Amino acid sequence: MGLTSHKVLALSALLSVLLVAGTVWLWPRLAKQSWATVLGRIGTILATQLAVMCTLGLVANNYFAFYSSWADLLGTNDNSPVTIQSRLAGGKGAIQQISDENVRGTNTVGRDPSVVGKLERIRISGATTGLSTEGYVYLPPQYFQPAFHDKKFPAAVAITGHPGLAKNLITKLNYPSTELQLIKDGKTPPTVLLMMQPSAVLPRDTECEDIPNGPQTETYFAKDVPSALRAAYRVAEGPGTLGVIGNSTGGYCALKLTMKHPDVYAAGVSLSGYYTVDNDVTTGDLWGGDPQRRNQADLDWRLKHLPKPDVSLLVGGTKEGDGDYYRTTQKFIAAAKGSPTKVSWIDLPTGGHNFNTWSRMLPASLGWLGEKLHAPSGAAA
Repeated sequence: MGLTSHKVLALSALLSVLLVAGTVWLWPRLAKQSWATVLGRIGTILATQLAVMCTLGLVANNYFAFYSSWADLLGTNDNSPVTIQSRLAGGKGAIQQISDENVRGTNTVGRDPSVVGKLERIRISGATTGLSTEGYVYLPPQYFQPAFHDKKFPAAVAITGHPGLAKNLITKLNYPSTELQLIKDGKTPPTVLLMMQPSAVLPRDTECEDIPNGPQTETYFAKDVPSALRAAYRVAEGPGTLGVIGNSTGGYCALKLTMKHPDVYAAGVSLSGYYTVDNDVTTGDLWGGDPQRRNQADLDWRLKHLPKPDVSLLVGGTKEGDGDYYRTTQKFIAAAKGSPTKVSWIDLPTGGHNFNTWSRMLPASLGWLGEKLHAPSGAAA
């Protein structure tokens, strides 16, 4: 029986009820003061608690689609190469360095950055919005090599899901070492990676939106972040030099930022992202009651009612195991067909809304994004 099977949930619930009833029935017999009865009381409590927690875990997993199968839960999914499919279609802020960090799988501190690159923990302050958040910058080895001393590099902004922290992109998704390996294999040009969280005002979920009388998160990502990044590092300017990638909420942000600001972001990648958002307890009122603002944030509505931007998008996810993702994604791909908005996609057979699924898609996604970015004349390529 599959992890998300109703039979598994029913069996777990039945076992929980039987263990609770059994504990109540046995408890008077375990009231004696002996080692056997003490161990019996401990055993019944642990068994009951474990069964109840398993049942609650199954209920939460079925609702939120964290894991789609036992293999997904145990991390034993098929790790064969991922295939990207496509249909051809017509005032600066400041970045303050906080510390050097280690890349998981590649220790950069104390090692030659011209060989392994360098990871820095930073704070990105927005001159326009006044927002500020911590993040991480990975500088590729070429950034420190003499041949590239005066060169500027393309860059990609990576945004994690809500309420995740930027560090998840290093500890759970392994962005820097994945990028380093792609560069070594010649599958992507040397690219500066900026890794961030989607909200500068946690715990509020701003959905990368300019909220009336609230935080201007969209402007922060569309204006402040690129300006601060280029002021602090040798990042190229001009069309086609900046891309954005994200998972879950970060995936929605990546698509929206690319579609609304094609002059800033030339390409966007969404891993298990979505296409519409609603006000809820985590967001508050995102649009100040303005239905037009709400429409502007709906990516399906934008494709239907507004001119389609000349950008490249990649949407990646699973056919089964991630709720309504596959149906809504097929609708999005169909709406962009035959337009300047070029949509490619990754369809994994199964997988939940989790880091294991996103890790499987990350190498192909970063390679795709690197192909869409370019460095102008005189910059690193």
